[in-house]
Amino acid sequence: MTSAFTHAHGRRVAVAGCGEWGRNIVRNFHELGALGVVCDRCPDTQRAMSERYGVPGRSFPDILEDDGIDCVAITAPAEMHATLTREALAHDKHVFVEKPLALNATDAKDLCAMAEARGRCLMVGHLLRYHPAFRRLAELVQGGGLGRLQYIYSNRLNLGRFRREENALWDFAPHDISMILALVGAMPEAVWAIGAHYFHKSLYDVTTSHLAFPDGINAHIFVSWLNPFKDQKLVVVGEAGMAVFEDSLPGPEKLLFYPHTVTRQEDVPSLERAEPEPLPYPDEEPLKAECQHFLDSVTAGSPPRTDGREGARVLTVLEAAQHAMETGHRVCPPAGEAPGVARDASPHPAAATLAPDAAVGANTRI
Repeated sequence: MTSAFTHAHGRRVAVAGCGEWGRNIVRNFHELGALGVVCDRCPDTQRAMSERYGVPGRSFPDILEDDGIDCVAITAPAEMHATLTREALAHDKHVFVEKPLALNATDAKDLCAMAEARGRCLMVGHLLRYHPAFRRLAELVQGGGLGRLQYIYSNRLNLGRFRREENALWDFAPHDISMILALVGAMPEAVWAIGAHYFHKSLYDVTTSHLAFPDGINAHIFVSWLNPFKDQKLVVVGEAGMAVFEDSLPGPEKLLFYPHTVTRQEDVPSLERAEPEPLPYPDEEPLKAECQHFLDSVTAGSPPRTDGREGARVLTVLEAAQHAMETGHRVCPPAGEAPGVARDASPHPAAATLAPDAAVGANTRI
């Protein structure tokens, strides 16, 4: 393991929820030297984790009252995230919470305001934002390596795991929404979505969401837990090239740059194909990088890459897509604050320009 993952900065983290995913959080904080306490509703699970990692197993209320525990990682069921996060913040704990931050954007924004008022770090576990291949892709976009973005699409497909507490959109799409918002650097102006359910009348098994962004950028997200094979792919298309992040492929093939270009000759598109080029990126475990980033953010007092506000933006898009599926109408989510810009922000070539002596009237939007 690289030396980047060696510093807990004296932090002690309590992990609340040691189930199928939570045990991975436990392992990583232990390897970073920050694990202080484990907690789980199942006494046998809590005891097993406590014995395996040599830390106490305690109840959540006891953890909150312990001033020696300054950070809490919440990996409980999604419906408990907002309540446990609120309780932890009320006891002045820094909080890392798995997605989603809450079950609606209003509660998420309230938690953000609470964390900011109390000077606590609030970070949401959008894991793929910490994948070294995605970080390399974001650098490529930010550096203009793809030129002006045109469209993005993602597939997140698998056979199972079928859930009863949330549909495929809420289970699979948060990671893709987080990545797309980061690459575009803006919230969508409009969202359309359709879905189909086959096993439970109120839970969509397959959904397709379309996001329309400013400057003519478009994105769509296809998720399903009723697919014959696993497919985890993010495709980014720009004027100067294309890139594919396919997490289901082995290391060197995960991130490919396609320097294809399309030019116009007398208003006729002309295609120039090129061979794909693997893009190198560090060999790091994404979850360990995510846990380390949380510890670093707490110590530095700086907002994490996927802070509470970012989690609220993802929930805003999820709610818009859910409403669009239920009503069959296009939904225009509130603009809110923009994500961190990770792209070339120069004007689009087709954008209108003003003459030097032109005047812009009051209330005009450009």
